[in-house]
Amino acid sequence: MKENNIGGTKATVKKIITYVGLIFVFFIYMFPFIFTVINSFKTKKEIIKTPLKLISENGLNFDNFVKAYEKMDFIKAFTNSMIVTVSATAIVIVLAAMTAYYFVRINNKVSKIFFALMVASMIIPFQAIMIPLVSIYGAKLNILNSRATLIFMHTGFAMSMSVFIFHGFIKSSIPIALEEAAFLEGCSRTRTFFQVIFPLLKPTTATLVILNVMAFWNDFLLPSLVLSKEKLLTLPLSTYKFYGTYSADLGTIMAALVLTVFPILVLYIFLQKYIISGVVSGAVKS
Repeated sequence: MKENNIGGTKATVKKIITYVGLIFVFFIYMFPFIFTVINSFKTKKEIIKTPLKLISENGLNFDNFVKAYEKMDFIKAFTNSMIVTVSATAIVIVLAAMTAYYFVRINNKVSKIFFALMVASMIIPFQAIMIPLVSIYGAKLNILNSRATLIFMHTGFAMSMSVFIFHGFIKSSIPIALEEAAFLEGCSRTRTFFQVIFPLLKPTTATLVILNVMAFWNDFLLPSLVLSKEKLLTLPLSTYKFYGTYSADLGTIMAALVLTVFPILVLYIFLQKYIISGVVSGAVKS
């Protein structure tokens, strides 16, 4: 009995330590976001004086949100972000699913080589190619300052990971017997893919939609290299308007960041359950 009690006590202590550690890591991870939200309701003077205070002496100040909404031209920037994010995500999902399906079912040396190259390209950092990319597209082709160019680049950089995840899911979870039955019914390969295979990819598709939407919506570096006209700026770029040469309106910046993150945060909260299930089902070793 004593040994059982000792074992139970050790297990309880271990759980408590684990939970405390997880809570500590959670607060460290969430601190920047919490800090931003708290200070979005303060004036610049209050932020500098008491940045960690939950509520200032004057209470909540919503003036920062009004200023941010007006100065960043929120509706126009929101529209630009929506066009780029939705278009790039839709293109990536369709093309990546079709490409992964081809790599799985047409299992020859050529498809294996191209799949290996796509997987290998995932380790290449964007920073290593951004200067040649922008100089070529800007100086040579003169197609910068275009939403279409940004959508094209987003699509290219997101394809490898999306193909990799779709490839694993199709190979492990989609039996070829379904396709053979569809062929016997007279379906072409294209019709079989869109009416039989693609609907079965729903868990992985939902995961990749969330991951790609978050990446495209929050991206600052690539849009900053491609877009410079004010009418084309996305939400992350529009927040840069509040930075001056020698100073910055901290309260308004915080409010602008909250306005930028809020739409994607709502989407994530409602669809987060698909992330783990989709990644686990898709990231199967081929």
